[in-house]
Amino acid sequence: MAGHYNVLFLCTGNSARSIMAEAILNHTGKPTFTAYSAGSNPAGTVRPEALNEIEKASIPEAGLRSKSWEEFARPGAPELHFVFTVCDNAAKETCPVWPGQPMTAHWGLPDPAAVQGDPADVERAFRAAFLTLDRRIGLFLSLPLTSLDRLALKKHVDDIGRR
Repeated sequence: MAGHYNVLFLCTGNSARSIMAEAILNHTGKPTFTAYSAGSNPAGTVRPEALNEIEKASIPEAGLRSKSWEEFARPGAPELHFVFTVCDNAAKETCPVWPGQPMTAHWGLPDPAAVQGDPADVERAFRAAFLTLDRRIGLFLSLPLTSLDRLALKKHVDDIGRR
């Protein structure tokens, strides 16, 4: 594999985890990667707590929005090289057929938006999700993509989701 890579992060609501992953990879993966995010049932808004984590990391928030995965299955959509599900619900759903047969992996992590309690508990949950995604994306970026064959790359990408 060589060149420029498009990555899609999927979650059901596309309001927190997938949005944070999109922002992190677009910030740390330039110019080799372009990240997108989408959901099977998009919430239509981005959680303010997710935007807060992105802002605290000094990552640009411009253009982040909750959107349907159908945008990426249409003609004229960017060709996808990797598709990562970041929530268990999206991993179990029947995804659209992605043109070009991108590599897929499940990088599930708990939904910080489901945490109830005082604001400090919610903030900790969003922080933990952000840090986990940041660590996984850092590991992904360290893979020697141009020297790995597809099977070896698939194993490494799957292993990252278990960390």
